[in-house]
Amino acid sequence: MSRKDTMVEAAGLLEGLRVVEVSSFVAAPLGGMTLAQLGAEVIRVDPPGGGPDIGRWPVAESGTSMYWAGLNKGKRSVTADLRSPEGQRRIADLVTEAGEGRGILLTNAARPFLDDDVLRARRPDLIHLRIRGGNDGAPAVDYTVNAGTGFPMVTGPPGHDGPVNHVLPAWDIACGLYAALGIAAAERRRGRTGEGCFLRIALRDVALAMAGNLGFLAEAQAGIARERVGNHLYGTFGRDFTCRDGERVMVVALTPRHWNDLVAVTGMTAAVGALEDGLGADFGHDADRYTYREALAALFGRWFGEHTIGEVTAALAGTAVLWERYRTFTDLVADPGLRANPLMTTVDQPGVGPYLAPGSPLSVDGWTPPAVPAPSLGEHTGEVWPEEATS
Repeated sequence: MSRKDTMVEAAGLLEGLRVVEVSSFVAAPLGGMTLAQLGAEVIRVDPPGGGPDIGRWPVAESGTSMYWAGLNKGKRSVTADLRSPEGQRRIADLVTEAGEGRGILLTNAARPFLDDDVLRARRPDLIHLRIRGGNDGAPAVDYTVNAGTGFPMVTGPPGHDGPVNHVLPAWDIACGLYAALGIAAAERRRGRTGEGCFLRIALRDVALAMAGNLGFLAEAQAGIARERVGNHLYGTFGRDFTCRDGERVMVVALTPRHWNDLVAVTGMTAAVGALEDGLGADFGHDADRYTYREALAALFGRWFGEHTIGEVTAALAGTAVLWERYRTFTDLVADPGLRANPLMTTVDQPGVGPYLAPGSPLSVDGWTPPAVPAPSLGEHTGEVWPEEATS
């Protein structure tokens, strides 16, 4: 089956929608790919030779960016000179082209020819979503936004001096998903009313929203300074333990059932009860489990340290305890369960070769659309602009 046929087969909830994406980095490409995986036709526009992310690591032996391929699966790719009048005209024509389901732009590029008033003058029902760094238009990326949110100052082990960054670009991810949701919602309204809209979302605002939604900002306003607790779970019981064979596991007890099963399966009923009585605590409450987390961890740590990962796995099977073994990415891709997961599809990516790639994690009526390879840069230029192929 050709890639085009696969894309048609995968067309689903957003079939008939066409989105023009002028983007780079993570958030905007992720937003476009999310829409593509739900059936939209997404046309990514890049300058000849590619944008700033065309060669971003990790890269295959050929030099092809696996990062770029990962964020552009299932899209179409065209190239145009974003600085030339002719290239700008082509892109503006594509964005504002008449037709149902068209007239949608997703971008993080601040260029005059993509200004909303310029494009909306040509297509009043335009749906235009622009991603910015700050809500004042200041440039920013996930890693600089994260530095200003407070999270690096509460990440890491107790007593650590200085910030600890995390590897996952969480704000880019949340921003990209917000962008996809915003476009889908705007298109729904346009279908009902005929009205387009100009949507703007700032990466920094996404981070602030999440900090507020999760209570971090309210906690600070209440005068509470969040402490660094390493791998403990703030406000309840959860942390990592080392098994006898050196394997490490993360264990979490969020509910009384989780807690009671953990106490029972580790044979710590008497010890935990004695500790509870001695401290005058009630470990049925999150607050007390968190307050005395080190003492509790010492008890459970002894049990985990006496058992191999195989024994731990067998003991925890069938209980309500929330747990998982720590794995490297290499461990993960070697796991037969990954290949069996319907999320994953073996794709033959140009410049990379065959590898397992994820489709959309959103199952539709019990069916998971398969992953579709990313295009080669400019692969569809001649299809989208036939005159380009003959010029």
